[in-house]
Amino acid sequence: MKNRMVAPTRTLHLTLVIALVSSLLSFGANPAIAVADGTVACSGGGSFTISGTVVTGNTDCVGSAVVPEGVTALGNSFYNSALNSITLPSTLVIIGDSALRETQLVSVVIPASVTSIGFLSLASRGLTSVTFGAGSQLSTIGGYAFQSTKFSSITIPESVTSIASTAFQVNTDLISIV
Repeated sequence: MKNRMVAPTRTLHLTLVIALVSSLLSFGANPAIAVADGTVACSGGGSFTISGTVVTGNTDCVGSAVVPEGVTALGNSFYNSALNSITLPSTLVIIGDSALRETQLVSVVIPASVTSIGFLSLASRGLTSVTFGAGSQLSTIGGYAFQSTKFSSITIPESVTSIASTAFQVNTDLISIV
């Protein structure tokens, strides 16, 4: 009788240990969001490519693009495209060099999760508005990041610790940096 009780008890203990370890490992962590490699269509034609969790390029992306949740970085992805609207995911951490350079964007909302804006990343002559998400974690703004943009003011998040001296180069409309 004693032996029959031992096996179910051990199984129960093992199940409880596994559940406890599993909950401790996931405590406070965001679950990973899977992103499929491949292409995503833009609203007016063309597409952009995702490899791993990085948007790596586009094929004549026109109109608007919705970057899916799970993407953590924009590489040199929408450079010189006819993109006029973009929705960035809450999982985005890096806006890489030239990522949104020379697009048709007029405004952009940078998610709070972004920590770095790279070299020439938002250098676009038509850009008139940049908004940072509440609770922004942005720490670095790279060289020429906002070169030739047309906004008259920008509010930099308090979390920023480094701004390249050339970040706002050739911004003749810029009056106020808060």
